[in-house]
Amino acid sequence: MTKRLPKRLLAVSVLAAAMAGCAMTPKPMSSQDIAKRVEDDRAKMYADQDPVTGPLSLAEVSARAMKYNLDYRLKVMEEALAQGTLDVTRWDMFPRLLLNAGYVHRSNDLAYVTSSGQTSTTTLERNRRIASAEFSWNILDFGVSYFRAKMASDQVLVAEERKRKVMQNLMQDVRIAYWRALGAQRLMAQMDALTGKSKTALSRARQIEQQGLLPQAQALAYQRALLDSTVLLQARRQDLELAKMELAGLMNLPPNTQFMLLDNNEPLLPPAPGNLEKLEEVALLQRPELREEDYRKRISVADANRALVATLPGLSLDLSSQYDSNKYLLNNSWMEGGLRLSMSLFRLASIPSLNRQRDAQLSVDDTRRMAQAMAVLTQVRVAAQRYSLAKDELDQVSESASVDQRLANYSKAAATSRVDSELEVIRTEARALLSSYQRHVAYANAQAAFGRLFNSVGLDVLPPEGGYDLKSLTDAIDKSLQEWQRTTFERASATQLPSPKVAVVVEDVANPQYVAAIKEGVSQALNRYNIDVADSPDAWKMVVRLVVANPSASTRRADWIMTMYRPNGARAGAMSYSSVMPQNIAPSAINALTQSAIDSYSVAMNDWLVDKAAQPVAARTLDTPEAAHN
Repeated sequence: MTKRLPKRLLAVSVLAAAMAGCAMTPKPMSSQDIAKRVEDDRAKMYADQDPVTGPLSLAEVSARAMKYNLDYRLKVMEEALAQGTLDVTRWDMFPRLLLNAGYVHRSNDLAYVTSSGQTSTTTLERNRRIASAEFSWNILDFGVSYFRAKMASDQVLVAEERKRKVMQNLMQDVRIAYWRALGAQRLMAQMDALTGKSKTALSRARQIEQQGLLPQAQALAYQRALLDSTVLLQARRQDLELAKMELAGLMNLPPNTQFMLLDNNEPLLPPAPGNLEKLEEVALLQRPELREEDYRKRISVADANRALVATLPGLSLDLSSQYDSNKYLLNNSWMEGGLRLSMSLFRLASIPSLNRQRDAQLSVDDTRRMAQAMAVLTQVRVAAQRYSLAKDELDQVSESASVDQRLANYSKAAATSRVDSELEVIRTEARALLSSYQRHVAYANAQAAFGRLFNSVGLDVLPPEGGYDLKSLTDAIDKSLQEWQRTTFERASATQLPSPKVAVVVEDVANPQYVAAIKEGVSQALNRYNIDVADSPDAWKMVVRLVVANPSASTRRADWIMTMYRPNGARAGAMSYSSVMPQNIAPSAINALTQSAIDSYSVAMNDWLVDKAAQPVAARTLDTPEAAHN
């Protein structure tokens, strides 16, 4: 009975294992498990993020994207995983040291039958304890493990270069989305107001048609024009709304998070670079793709060496300490040592094939790297050309926006209570707003081309040591962006001076509402040219006089005479703008006519605002009126 018990236990164990294997069936996840996973993922996606406490600059948006964007965080984790794989691979180069301990049971005695048919006595206990400590070192395994560790170390560097590439692409996406979202922030309120005004005018035009106050064809034409303007405004509004959502996604902000962008003056876009050869050299040195190809070639060399080492004879050194509690042994503990040499003859025969494979692989690596280098050089030149074209387009669109804005100002100033006059105002306002939208899009495209040029060069926005909090990361990115521009673009020999300040003085106007409207119109117009209106000792002075001929007439001529004085009091120049002004004109119309007067002489004003060395004081020329923002 005692002898049968172990066999029964073994049979029961095998049967239980077989039944457990047959019982395995697919078990889909429950809806509760999936809902819990979704809840956990949402909590982790937005965990440990600094709250948005104020308007965001481009540098802070870039810092938030770099710190919280999940695609970039994935690449950081992949780099850490590659480093962990390297740490594990290094242990394969160490000798093997095995410790064993156990308990052994036999169900019967170990005995032998002699040739004469007699049974020998046993030499082994049924129950015994065993233990051993074994040291083994194989030179062949060490060589193979060494080259595997070299390959793993290069894989860490490959992961780092891929992380750099993701970071550079992320910065380019942030730059594009930021300037589009800033344009949306600037224009959204204006679009909503004008859309509401267009709907009100459309409702009024329908009432006029029903009352028969205008011919039906004319009333329908007015409605058609208003509908066209409304449809265009709605389409542009959708584009603007999507831009801000895309930027929030890049920063990994939780849904419905409200944030504002820092609405400073638009930075000056430098001219297209002329040092393309230098940029190409920097790109060949810095681009992550080319550095990755360098490491991939090193991996190919290490892999070829590993295959060659595996064909060599293997020399193994073994040393162990053994223990056995068997009472029939004369010595229960002993030491063992040995030296073994092994070699595979067929592996030796494969060496010529391995050499040919290595040479072919290295040739492929070199060709792939050269093809990548040619693509990089092409990208640099195409990026520079696109940037030049984008700047030209921006200049043209800015000029169109200037004309449309002046038309809108004139229409508002000349508006009457007639329906056709109201329609013309809405038309010109819609055209001016759409032109302003197109200018913001053109500026965003120029900034995108600006960032694409940076991307083609392969420069980083962050010092390599990393490890920053959000504030330090923002400062580091801001510094890196400035260094990018200094490295990528040749600066002009002339030093850009600060934006000028202009103090506005209104003369010969008695109505205080008109005085305020004139000052506000001058301020709005000059702000579009990046010129601040402020009273300070170093400010220029603009004296505005409004001269009205035949004040008693219902319609009279009005002259805006503007004289500019330098900070030292010297007269810089004067200009005059004439228009027709009706009786009892509204202050808003005075404001619009004042802006038209400034816009009409923007080039002349730019000539005035120069220093003694004839260098421009303004951060950008005055013939690009949407230089900052409305």
